[in-house]
Amino acid sequence: MATGQIFSKTTQALFYNYKQLPIQRMLDFDFLCGRETPSVAGIINPGSDGFQKLFFGQEEIAIPVHPTIEAACNAHPTADVFINFASFRSAAASSMSALKQPTIRVVAIIAEGVPESDTKQLISYARANNKVIIGPATVGGIQAGAFKIGDTAGTIDNIIQCKLYRPGSVGFVSKSGGMSNEMYNTIARVTDGIYEGIAIGGDVFPGSTLSDHILRFNNIPQVKMMVVLGELGGKDEYSLVEALKQGKVQKPVVAWVSGTCARLFKSEVQFGHAGAKSGGELESAQAKNQALRDAGAVVPTSYEALETAIKETFEKLVEDGKISPVTEITPPPIPEDLKTAIKSGKVRAPTHIISTISDDRGEEPCYAGVPMSTIIEQGYGVGDVISLLWFKRSLPRYCTQFIEMCIMLCADHGPCVSGAHNSIVTARAGKDLVSSLVSGLLTIGPRFGGAIDDAARYFKDAYDRGLTPYEFVEGMKKKGIRVPGIGHRIKSRDNRDKRVQLLQKYAHTHFPSVKYMEYAVQVETYTLSKANNLVLNVDGAIGSLFLDLLSGSGMFSKQEIDEIVEIGYLNGLFVLARSIGLIGHTFDQKRLKQPLYRHAWEDVLYTK
Repeated sequence: MATGQIFSKTTQALFYNYKQLPIQRMLDFDFLCGRETPSVAGIINPGSDGFQKLFFGQEEIAIPVHPTIEAACNAHPTADVFINFASFRSAAASSMSALKQPTIRVVAIIAEGVPESDTKQLISYARANNKVIIGPATVGGIQAGAFKIGDTAGTIDNIIQCKLYRPGSVGFVSKSGGMSNEMYNTIARVTDGIYEGIAIGGDVFPGSTLSDHILRFNNIPQVKMMVVLGELGGKDEYSLVEALKQGKVQKPVVAWVSGTCARLFKSEVQFGHAGAKSGGELESAQAKNQALRDAGAVVPTSYEALETAIKETFEKLVEDGKISPVTEITPPPIPEDLKTAIKSGKVRAPTHIISTISDDRGEEPCYAGVPMSTIIEQGYGVGDVISLLWFKRSLPRYCTQFIEMCIMLCADHGPCVSGAHNSIVTARAGKDLVSSLVSGLLTIGPRFGGAIDDAARYFKDAYDRGLTPYEFVEGMKKKGIRVPGIGHRIKSRDNRDKRVQLLQKYAHTHFPSVKYMEYAVQVETYTLSKANNLVLNVDGAIGSLFLDLLSGSGMFSKQEIDEIVEIGYLNGLFVLARSIGLIGHTFDQKRLKQPLYRHAWEDVLYTK
């Protein structure tokens, strides 16, 4: 593997399995380092494509999303690092696919628990094709001031504290990602900082070894000394011992192998990583530390003494003139996300939507403050839900039953009315459910089903002003306005609408007052004296009875009642109810596999 530098300030990566936070952290690091281009060239989300919006400094950018690894590599031929955030179940297959792409040089596998047999195949392929694997079970790696993988080095605050926004002189390699963060901080306190840091991962078979990276660091001129943090278990550190003995490493190496406390336990102890388990004296931390010391590495007597050993080694290199002082720079401030700034109280921002009827922020959704569990457990019906979401209060049961009755009675009125006809024709044209439903709903208006609000509005105004039926009807006639809620194409004095009769019967039985309905009946008596079909229709019945419901319940002010009628609540009942029937007609036509509808010539009057 040896060779040298694997990252630079122009390195770009492909990110597999979209994760917003680690990608944004990479882009924030880019901005901190003064990169001209984002380090994430593309995102791979199997089966998806499009773009993901993220921030590059203050600028919002769109990063392409690709459905396959091959498509991403073809679209971004200069991206040579593959960052794999797949789960342990699919990490091996996706990593092998990436390794086989000619444009990919480095693959970082974040998942832990990748089957060892799969990892061995990946390692074999990578070594045979001169490619680099970092991981599995890794946080990644970083080249200070140039490029970092995912969540490496943690937050921006930690990166700044560790001076990772500009290159130092130390090459660092560790098995542990968590301890890497600690060591970046330690190294920054006593040296000029990291040049490159790698966490090879804690699995038993890492894709690349400690010695692989130390030998690589040895070939990077900017790296003047190396720091190694190993751990008990396995024999990886012994390959570094051999490299030191053979004189392959010409730069100072400060090393420590963690896990010396394992001897205090009577039985074998498994530390955090899969590979951190001593299989005998040779794999103990003490044996490894002694072997490294004997091979020429600087090995302190304890972890606590590691910082001093690093400091002394660095200072000796400075004295010998091998390290020149680094010019400190002030990194640019990273713009804070609005959500974070609001949470910390630094800024305030206006909301874009106001909602008073429901809230989904807690453990369960609430309708007008009533938890979903309460609605189910207490047996609320559709009418109760409508009362909460439309009227923002729990109406008495007789009110919600009336609402449900209106919905049931208005759900359908056969296939011949205009709304149903439109839905049927649309469904037979092969259109989808939503299109068929909407085509029927768009016919609702003053002439079809949309007269409930107008009926309520005019009946209320006439009753409240004390107009007699004669004054009301004749006054509407002079204005050229038909009385809403009066008249029917089929029903008449001798063929009454059964729906109207059922509603009136229910109201007489349950409503405290039916003054508006009685006024509507008086109007009907007058209009029937003019024509046999000028009966109170279902729109007029619902409109007048809803006024009685609102005023008789004692739960609404006069202003609220006027607003409800004005906004269109009552027509909403018809829209909701008739949607049931229109959906039914759509399903009926599709179930019957009816062909495209064409109107018969015989039913059209062709004329000039």
